[in-house]
Amino acid sequence: MSAPATLDAARVGHDGTLRLGLERRGGATVVARCRFTLPLQVLAPLALDDPAGIVSILNPTGGLVGGDRLSIDVDAGADAHAVLTTPSATRVYRTDGDPATQTVRLRLGPRAVVEWVPDQTIPFAGSAFRQAIDVEMDENAGLVLVDAFSAGRIARGEAWRFTLLESAVSVRDRHGWLLRDRFVLRQGSVPDQPRWDGLGLAESHAYLASVAVLGSFDETRFAADVARRAAECGDVQVGVAQLARGGALVRCLARGAPGLGQVVDQVWAAARAGLLGLPPLALRKP
Repeated sequence: MSAPATLDAARVGHDGTLRLGLERRGGATVVARCRFTLPLQVLAPLALDDPAGIVSILNPTGGLVGGDRLSIDVDAGADAHAVLTTPSATRVYRTDGDPATQTVRLRLGPRAVVEWVPDQTIPFAGSAFRQAIDVEMDENAGLVLVDAFSAGRIARGEAWRFTLLESAVSVRDRHGWLLRDRFVLRQGSVPDQPRWDGLGLAESHAYLASVAVLGSFDETRFAADVARRAAECGDVQVGVAQLARGGALVRCLARGAPGLGQVVDQVWAAARAGLLGLPPLALRKP
């Protein structure tokens, strides 16, 4: 007779899921399907002067702890246009156990547009966070994807003191890969590990973001627009790379949170103008 199955009483953390279906109905994008389990939920879509449906995803528990496993699935149907954001930064707390993980899957149908623009993630000292964002898009769809982080609670002197910070972004269409981007920062992973804020790395910039823009647009004009806008943002560093099969990847570094917010907003504005022919969107966050 086999022994009865036992629960892992030592495990800490929650399993949160969100399934979101977006459809174009008439002249608007609506949430056609929505199902979630805490610690994930969505707010009612915002009605702003914009053609996109604006949906805010939040974690009402206040942040992520070690062992949390979050899964977000978004399906944007043909001609749907959605802006997916968060009401505030995501905090990742210290853990002595498993990392907090977040898996995001975005599916974009024909002529669909998704703007994934969450606020930054803040990894506290001793935290461990692993994220994967996977996108499948129709060849006629459009995507703006922001992946932004701080190096910790900078004002408390906790910069770069997390245990693990990992983020992977993968984008493909039916013809193959459009983008594969990944970084892993792990304390003590190699002997004589270089300082992450040192020369050739963050170079004393404690805030960082990547912005991927994919679809049909003029990449050269977009890069020039980003350079012009970034020059007005103060103490930031920005680089733009054109992707092999079309699209662009923008890297941003900033010394402070206001600078990061400003430069990401400016890159997003350039993406909206170049990819969608739309003005900047003010999300009116408090």
